[in-house]
Amino acid sequence: MTQDTALSILQTGANTFLTGEPGAGKTYVINQYIAWLEAARLTVAVTASTGIAATHIGGMTIHSWSGVGARDMLTRMELDKLASTEKLVKRIKKTDVLVIDEISMLDGKLLDMVEIVCRTIRGNDDPFGGLQVVVVGDFFQLPPVTRTGDMMRYAFESFAWDNSRPLTCYLHEQYRQEDEVLLSLLSSIRRGEIEEDHYTLLEEQTAIAYEDIEPTRLYTHNADVDSVNATQLGQLKGVSKKFVMVGQGSKPRLEILTKQCLSPQELHLKEDALVMCTKNNFEAGYVNGTLARVVEFEPDEGYPIIETADKRRLTIKPQSWDIIEDGKVLASIEQLPLRLAWAITVHKSQGMSLDAIEVDLSKAFVYGQGYVALSRVRSLLGLKVTGMHPNALQVDPKVIKRDRQFHQESEAAEETFIAMDDDELGRLHEQFVIARGGVLPSAAAVAAVPQRTMAGAELSTQRKTYDLLAAGQSVADIAAARGIAETTVWNHLEKLQIDGELVANQLHILEPVTVDWKAARKKLNQAFKEHGTEKLKPVFEATQEEYEYNLIRLARLQYLLE
Repeated sequence: MTQDTALSILQTGANTFLTGEPGAGKTYVINQYIAWLEAARLTVAVTASTGIAATHIGGMTIHSWSGVGARDMLTRMELDKLASTEKLVKRIKKTDVLVIDEISMLDGKLLDMVEIVCRTIRGNDDPFGGLQVVVVGDFFQLPPVTRTGDMMRYAFESFAWDNSRPLTCYLHEQYRQEDEVLLSLLSSIRRGEIEEDHYTLLEEQTAIAYEDIEPTRLYTHNADVDSVNATQLGQLKGVSKKFVMVGQGSKPRLEILTKQCLSPQELHLKEDALVMCTKNNFEAGYVNGTLARVVEFEPDEGYPIIETADKRRLTIKPQSWDIIEDGKVLASIEQLPLRLAWAITVHKSQGMSLDAIEVDLSKAFVYGQGYVALSRVRSLLGLKVTGMHPNALQVDPKVIKRDRQFHQESEAAEETFIAMDDDELGRLHEQFVIARGGVLPSAAAVAAVPQRTMAGAELSTQRKTYDLLAAGQSVADIAAARGIAETTVWNHLEKLQIDGELVANQLHILEPVTVDWKAARKKLNQAFKEHGTEKLKPVFEATQEEYEYNLIRLARLQYLLE
């Protein structure tokens, strides 16, 4: 499913499961939807299953939002107590849409408790008390952590999931990985079709030699990470500089933020230290996961100046991590958005895009750890494997089976919504907003909403493609210059067209010289009129397979832009 179709489905108010492989743009879509909701004057609660994920999205954990906390079960007495807690009641009653990110790590039992709390407090017997619930994530990522002796249930195995009947939006575009071999490996893992050739491929990754960058080492255990970082820093010459986290807010909230933040409470740095950025700041030129090295410190305020792999020098200043509710900052901490990056746990790497990694999977102990680690990088050129447990690439058979169902559900939803005309979809969007007491927003109103820091890296990668096109480069040239597949370049161009960032005359450089393009356009345009522009195959067949798919994609772009 495309990002636009998924966004349109969300805007109908339907309960939705937004999923896709790492780098497919889930975060981008949910960002766009949150901006639309805020422009429509609706209240959206942005939560996540873990503290680390909550800091990434500028929200709070679902445990905290729902009042469930660390409870393992809800008695009638505890439920009554929550239903009489004024602040909690106010929060849940005024919420229109509940977003839960990183759903793979949320136990089904907890999702059931959240559902019961919402239904009880809102006095509504509909699932989640009538809230629109949007769960976001990928069940091939790390699973829920349960107490010793407890049986783990995925969120999709819960009563709440079954009762809310979410529509599945399975995004198929890819913005992180630009390596066809790596993509094929990750897809094989997801299908549970790992063969000897895949292990052989990874064994060949043990002799990777990096140039101009030192990789981040990924381990499955904290002890290994702490040991490596402390040892490496201690071996550097020079004086260590200490940067201490400061905060405002109640002690319990500050403790939560401090624990959740990827930057440490006390950050010790030296010149030549390998560091990783822990927050997205597109204006400053870095994102969560950017690798760099400290080259010097500012003479005035003493902030570190880092040099990235592409030789950019950036001055890193303190940033804030907040707990926000109803637009109000309840607690805030401030620290440099950096951490030592010689090593990091696989768990903390989830959601990051890393330039280069060295991963030890010899101690992998849960489903998904190998998959999460391998999917952090964009290509095999950035992957070095130093250890591999025989079961490191295994994923839960239960997830594989359910994933097939998710694909089918997504295809059915996509067919249904593509069949609707724009007027019908517009009415559904308007009905949802008005029923919630909001106002259908204009495109200008949505654009005026400040974007959260959870925006994904797909915007920057599209922009790089756009800049090369504007410089007169062909698709083949762009693919070669960026080290990506030509198919990925076409995906970027189509997304740029959707976002209104392309004009028709920019595509003339891509027109083939070996084909009578004027005649080809006439045939292809007629096919678009008869069969629509959503799918390429009907147009390919309608023109007697005369034109290859990439030429049809070019013709479609021009058709849509004229």
